[in-house]
Amino acid sequence: MWVCADGMFGGYVSSGDIFMGEPLRITATDGYGLVGTLFGRDQRGPVVVINGATGVRQRYYAHFAQWLVELGATVVTYDYRGIGASRPHRLKGFQGRMRDWGEHDFEGVLRWVKQSFAGREVVVVGHSVGGQLIGMAASNGDIARVLTVASQVGSWRLWPGASKWAFAGLWYGLMPGLTRVMGYFPGQLGIGADLPREVALEWASWCRHDDYFLGHGIAREGYERVRVPMLSLSFGDDGYAPKAAVDQLHSIYSRAQVERVHLTEKAVGHFGFFREKFASSLWPLVEEFLRGQGAESISSRTTRRAPHAHAGTL
Repeated sequence: MWVCADGMFGGYVSSGDIFMGEPLRITATDGYGLVGTLFGRDQRGPVVVINGATGVRQRYYAHFAQWLVELGATVVTYDYRGIGASRPHRLKGFQGRMRDWGEHDFEGVLRWVKQSFAGREVVVVGHSVGGQLIGMAASNGDIARVLTVASQVGSWRLWPGASKWAFAGLWYGLMPGLTRVMGYFPGQLGIGADLPREVALEWASWCRHDDYFLGHGIAREGYERVRVPMLSLSFGDDGYAPKAAVDQLHSIYSRAQVERVHLTEKAVGHFGFFREKFASSLWPLVEEFLRGQGAESISSRTTRRAPHAHAGTL
């Protein structure tokens, strides 16, 4: 039996893999109820929290979570408020904002993990916006390591060529206009799941500003609290996260030990890394980093295995 995930973001996820996880109820710091999944409760390695991309349900990461369990990790996935299993019955009138995903939802998950698995290392994997949210959580100083995948700022001027004008049209016109008319932004237009009104409007406002969320009251100090190893992957064929936008986000994590790896030779795009077909090629590149083992840089290992990778440390 196979469960179809959402559109371009989903591919297929084995229901057998999904049911190996335990359903979770986690309370965000403002009291909102979130739905998550716990994989590998009895493992003894790090506890890995996966922050998903905008509009992507947690089940998309089930294969990657199971791979981490096989390495000895315990894994937590969850849906942000307004998305997937954490969505209210009716989105119209729902007040959740994108910053709430970091300040309250991710923060609530971090607190739950620290309470439930005291003494265990906490590692965070952030996909796209999931890497942006890390700096918004008050407890981010408790994190041991961070892997970001295609995480970027959304400032449209950082996009190359004609694509910048397409994104400018999205952020200035289509998203705010349609969202105000419908009361939410419909996912079938290419975002994945439907986005709550305030999430879509806030996201669009960030993307219209050269300083992205820093231009809208998000404190830089939260990003400066992250002072741990951070591995950042980006991909040459990713139309949603060009290298310049990924570089700019990670420059905001100014006190982290950021290692940037930009892969250009694989057809990965924005969503491909977490697909099972890359389990034997891309996933092993991050294994030692996630374990916290090995002195050899991921840059050197990636460059050796993938000749068209550009690796460096910010």
